[in-house]
Amino acid sequence: MAGKIFYREREKAEEGKKQPRFKLVAVADVNLKIYGKHLRKSELEQIAQAVGAELIMLTHGDKKYKEDTEVEVEPGT
Repeated sequence: MAGKIFYREREKAEEGKKQPRFKLVAVADVNLKIYGKHLRKSELEQIAQAVGAELIMLTHGDKKYKEDTEVEVEPGT
């Protein structure tokens, strides 16, 4: 079973600025230590590819970020 790396977009980082735009939130089923808090998308993709993990982007919980999409969660996965 492949592991999963969960990340989200930082609120203070904006596109066009030269700073990492994503924040690592959690890692599941992967033997991995990450020392940086803020990473670039390309860095996350390289890490996931190297350890055979799937990248999962989390959505914001604030109402201002919510869209009209529903997310289904399957129990036991």
